[in-house]
Parts: sequence; C-alpha cells; structure tokens
Amino acid sequence: MRIGWFLRPLLVAVLLALVLRPEWFTPLLAPLAPENGPVIYTRASLLSLSLSHLALVAMASAAATVVAVTLAVLVTRPAGAAFRPLSRTITNMGQTFPPVAVLALAVPALGFGAGPTLVALFLYGLLPIFENAVTGLTNLPPATMEAARGIGLSRWQRLWRVELPLALPVTLTGIRLSVVIALGTATIGSTVAARTLGEVIIAGLLTNNTAFVVQGGLAVGLFAVLIYDAMVQLETRLARRMGG
Repeated sequence: MRIGWFLRPLLVAVLLALVLRPEWFTPLLAPLAPENGPVIYTRASLLSLSLSHLALVAMASAAATVVAVTLAVLVTRPAGAAFRPLSRTITNMGQTFPPVAVLALAVPALGFGAGPTLVALFLYGLLPIFENAVTGLTNLPPATMEAARGIGLSRWQRLWRVELPLALPVTLTGIRLSVVIALGTATIGSTVAARTLGEVIIAGLLTNNTAFVVQGGLAVGLFAVLIYDAMVQLETRLARRMGG
C-alpha cells in the first residue's frame, strides 16, 4: 500500500512532464535517436494528441458500455434469455476481426479520420463489458432479490435500484478491461489520419527513430497504467460499499 501511495504520484508526475515538457527527456532519449536526427517529436503537441487519444477512447468506451449493458439486461430477462447465445456471438465478432481489418472496411464508408477508429474501438470493447454485465446480473444474491420483491418493487424498480447497483462492481471490471484495450488499440487509428499518440509511434517507425517510438509508447503505457489503477480503486470501493 505504501509503495502504491509513492508510485502513483511519481507516475503522474512523469506523465505530465512527458506530455507538457517533453524536451526535459532529451538527455534520456538522445541515444535512441538517429545521428543528427530529432530527439523529441515536434510535429504536433503531445498534449493535443493525448487529449484527442483519450477523447476517442472515452467516446468509444461510453458507447460500448451503453450497448453492452443494455444487451446484457435484455438477455438476462426471462423474455430475452433465448437470445443470449446470439448476443454472445454478436459481441464476439468485434474481437474476431482485427482492428486493422475494421479500419480498412470502415474507411470507404466513413472516410479518413476519427470515424473508423471509433467503430473499431467500439466493436473491440463490447465483449468484456457484455460478459461481465451478464455475470453480474445472473449472480445476484437470491435473498436480496426476494426481499426486493417482498417490499413491492416493480421489475423496473428492481432493475434500477437493486440489480444494476449490485452488478456494478463486476460490470466495472469489464469496462476497465475494455478501456485499457482501447487505449492501446487507439494508436493504430493514426494509420487512417485519426489524431492519437500512435502518430508519434508511426513517425518513429517510418524514420527509424526509436526515440519517437519510446516517447509515444511510454505516454500510452502510463495512461493505461494510471487509468487501470484508478478504476481498480473505484471497483474496490464499490465492492466494499456493496459488502463484497
């Protein structure tokens, strides 16, 4: 626990320095740059690329959460139970197709930019959220559900006041996994002109500049670690409040 309290502020400080003052890392990255080549990526602000990257992930994850949780609610009702295998197959399709293939298929319809990337991230994020939401909604304490019926709550009231809150910690685990996957996957969006931190990595690969690759990869990695840790803390607190 003490290590965590020390490590988190350190990682936040490193990330802020990398995004806001990348030139501070010149001495560390200089040995990785080509001779007489640039060390720090300057074609675009790392701050603007980071904000755009996070915005794409947030929009795709929010859409995936709404669709996946809604689908999970429908297939865990008696009337929709028969559609659970079909729903699982549909959400699995997002993981079956590689994101690069989704981008290639989406570009002719949506054009270059953020659109194809959002589609790829949305499809890729459905499965973990759906599976965890279904698990949470099908493993509710029978005594609690019986008590909710006993006090006269309707089906909708039981769903909103009892079922979804009790399933929230498990559902959040799926959302966490989806968000972390999206943070890494979003980098390929730069291949279709989306503004992400992948722009720095791709520029490094094209110019054989390892300093750029490390710079972009480190930023994405730090965002993933810190967001993952923040969501784990949130899940832990919710689980404690729910008595789990």
